[in-house]
Amino acid sequence: MDINIKNMVCNRCIMAVSQIFDNEGIKVEHIQLGKVKTSKEIEPEKLEHISEKLKKVGFEIIHGSKSRIIEEIKTISIDYIYQHNGENEMNFSDYLTNKLNLDYPYLSSLFSSVEGTTIEKHLINLKIERVKELLVYDEKTLSEIAWELGYSSVAHLSGQFKKVTGFTPSYFKKLGEEKRKSLNDV
Repeated sequence: MDINIKNMVCNRCIMAVSQIFDNEGIKVEHIQLGKVKTSKEIEPEKLEHISEKLKKVGFEIIHGSKSRIIEEIKTISIDYIYQHNGENEMNFSDYLTNKLNLDYPYLSSLFSSVEGTTIEKHLINLKIERVKELLVYDEKTLSEIAWELGYSSVAHLSGQFKKVTGFTPSYFKKLGEEKRKSLNDV
């Protein structure tokens, strides 16, 4: 049985969701961001009980196909930014189309109608949150961050960062952690 779960955006989320299924005696065949595959069907009452436990820790089972696609777009966006570290050989629209096997115009229209923003703006906001994270960690130069996130130059990254946050990256670095957002809030 495939179960799609909203707000499952990091490895700690995977561990938390996995623990809930384990505690309920449900064997998980495979788990990844946004999805759980169980070895057998789960009775509706048991699934409702698991749903309640998931809600208590900030997750939600997704029932509709459109909601599922939106969550997949968000999960794929996060993966694209956090996992590919400057090695993105294709643009995001092609990457998304390949991952979901759906036309990008359809995905873009669906995402905009449900989320009230474009996929591109969502991706930019995720990138900026990643930049904030890397600035706070203070382990990489702005050039390294720009390369890792696929910006054409430090100037491009800085301009986009200022447009989104109102701050330059160097000023933000001084402000630190207090201005970061959770990925669920992007």
